[in-house]
Amino acid sequence: MTTTLPPALDIDPFAADVLRDPLPMQHDLREAGPVVHLSRYDVYALARYEQVHAALTDWQSLQSAAGVGMANFRFEEPWRPPSLLLEADPPLHDAPRAVLGKVLGPRALRRLRDAWFADAEELVDQVLAEPSFDAVPALAQAFPLRVFPDAVGLPQEGRENLLPYGDHAFNAFGPHNELVAKGAPRVPELSGWVAAQCARDNLSEDGFGAQIWAAADRGDITHDQAPLIVRSLLTAGVDTTVHALGAVLYAFAANPAQWERLRADPSLARVAFDEAVRWESPVQTFFRTAVGDVDIAGTTVPDGRKILMFLGAANRDPRRWTDPDAFDLTRDPSAHVGFGMGIHQCVGQHVARLEAEAVLTALAARADRIELAATPERHLNNTLRAWSSIPLHVHRD
Repeated sequence: MTTTLPPALDIDPFAADVLRDPLPMQHDLREAGPVVHLSRYDVYALARYEQVHAALTDWQSLQSAAGVGMANFRFEEPWRPPSLLLEADPPLHDAPRAVLGKVLGPRALRRLRDAWFADAEELVDQVLAEPSFDAVPALAQAFPLRVFPDAVGLPQEGRENLLPYGDHAFNAFGPHNELVAKGAPRVPELSGWVAAQCARDNLSEDGFGAQIWAAADRGDITHDQAPLIVRSLLTAGVDTTVHALGAVLYAFAANPAQWERLRADPSLARVAFDEAVRWESPVQTFFRTAVGDVDIAGTTVPDGRKILMFLGAANRDPRRWTDPDAFDLTRDPSAHVGFGMGIHQCVGQHVARLEAEAVLTALAARADRIELAATPERHLNNTLRAWSSIPLHVHRD
């Protein structure tokens, strides 16, 4: 096979204007070719669905263990101990993944379902006491912070640290820009608090955290691994769900016909959530590192070089999706890569779906129409596509 040099583009995917509206850049990347060289950061980029999907599933050639951000752990010291799930490959990845998959499995979700649906109804009733509200703090943040820390077994004190800690962790996957610098002063404080919550003595006896420590007692994982696995819950289990809930609430406010579909058939709540994850892609990017020289669509990526996968671009690739810029509940969005794909696919995605189903079901039963009350505002993050404010007005039956 003849190796070709990929087209080079001098763009900054982490510039503020691009983070605020990445769609034009994503279009340019897809149209430039299956592999693009980003000269500003000297990394290879994949923006088409076919190549992104293949890269996500090829853990042998494209490793996560060298870091899923721009930093290359082969040469750089990570700012915290690497994640045993996100930043590890088999065989080190296997046991932690198996334990967390069981902890967050169907039995755990069946046990939580009734309580979370009741919590969602109570919260939605409180929020809808006023016809206008900001959906980000009132629903997208409030519900995950209401139910998920309880499920993990965290104490009440200090939970306000979860969102800023996660925000910095996802910013740190990008370059050392202003967003990283802004969060840096609080890193020691936030990291110390999170580390303390992962200790066995600080967790309730019946939550996800306790179940992870019980797995260490059984020998399924080591006792050194247990707190790092709990940390994975606290890092990726809140921010991503918050922003995915924000995405689906914004999607419905901007697409009233789709809200009517959900009202007519509330069983579409999970389809709606996945379609919003495809459409908005709360997790926009992740990196991999080439193990040996790797051929991707005729381009050789040299050993040790970073590859930037644009999940959001893949989820709007017209080569894979019909009318990809439309939020459409008649679509089957199940093949989206918003939760990743392969062995590193988000282990907590079913928890996020349950949270979203609870909120959407409660809201659909009470709100005839939802509409934007003012212009929403973006929250900028190097990895996440998020809203800081979504002003909504709700019309009740």
